[in-house]
Amino acid sequence: MFGGITMKTENPMAEARRTLTLRDVSEASGVSEMTVSRVLRGQGDVSARTREKVKAAAKELGYVPNRIAGSLASSRVNLVAVIIPSMSNMVFPEVMTGISDTLEGSGLQPVVGITNYKMEKEESVLYEMLSWRPSGVILAGLDHTDAARAMLRSAGIPIVEIMDVDGEPTDHAVGISHRRAGLEMARAILREGYQKIGFLGTKMMLDFRARKRFEGFTEELGKAGIEIVDQEFYSGGSALLKGREMTEAMLKRNEEIDFLYYSNDLIGAGGLLYCLEAGIDIPGTLGMAGFNGVELIDGLPRKLATMDACRYEIGQKAAEIILRHGENDEDAAPEKIELTPKIAFGDTLHRR
Repeated sequence: MFGGITMKTENPMAEARRTLTLRDVSEASGVSEMTVSRVLRGQGDVSARTREKVKAAAKELGYVPNRIAGSLASSRVNLVAVIIPSMSNMVFPEVMTGISDTLEGSGLQPVVGITNYKMEKEESVLYEMLSWRPSGVILAGLDHTDAARAMLRSAGIPIVEIMDVDGEPTDHAVGISHRRAGLEMARAILREGYQKIGFLGTKMMLDFRARKRFEGFTEELGKAGIEIVDQEFYSGGSALLKGREMTEAMLKRNEEIDFLYYSNDLIGAGGLLYCLEAGIDIPGTLGMAGFNGVELIDGLPRKLATMDACRYEIGQKAAEIILRHGENDEDAAPEKIELTPKIAFGDTLHRR
């Protein structure tokens, strides 16, 4: 349900989330536990064929070796693994602040891994972090490799996927519906009478949440018989500079465009600065909107229309779930918390 309501359901993954052991890998691969241990630690004289068999079984099961030695081997460390795409933009630092503030005084400390929006990198970061037996995992998004999903299901600790609720979580989830966010922005743009719309954003193959917003956005436009006039995507480099460059190029290609929708506020800010310098009437001739509600847009000459992504609250509620569920909570019903972002119309989404 949309609107900040916590939903609890039976947990079909309870059995699958049981912490795996060397015996599980031994039975799946058909070799002894001692051989499995040697292979996974990179030790001993084991044939290449046996090594591949053991590694394939471990990967399919989602087994992660324990790096904690001796008497501590059965314990969890007081760390929460937080796996996010980036710290170079203005989105995830606020999520981290929500997590850190909530965990303060609990005895748990967040430790961060960066994936650079790459699913394979997420898989390797998750593997390394789980090998140190954290007390919980918070990671961005619902889209993962099969191997990463297997590791999450067998970790035996609370897993919270954040930022997105458009899909089936592995365990717990906190976020917004990005499809709904795109839909609501399309409705707001149409209500103001804009019809010749261009879209500028990040590479959709990397940014799953931006892609879902774009899908919701275009579907709602389609119901009104409107198609995107032009679209352009980028990856890497200065978002402000890219926003300026892409906006200039798009408006020169399509003089009829009367609205530009950006997948994030930073490229939107760059586009707005270009338009103001070019003397374009904002929002009369051209309307604009971004996404995320980052603090930077408060300092622009005009307030860019945007939508708050509830970043701090997402981090806060994710950390609360970790604290509520703790270790050995396999039978608990998973929580799915959907928050409601709001449109801030600013100075760029209003013709009347």
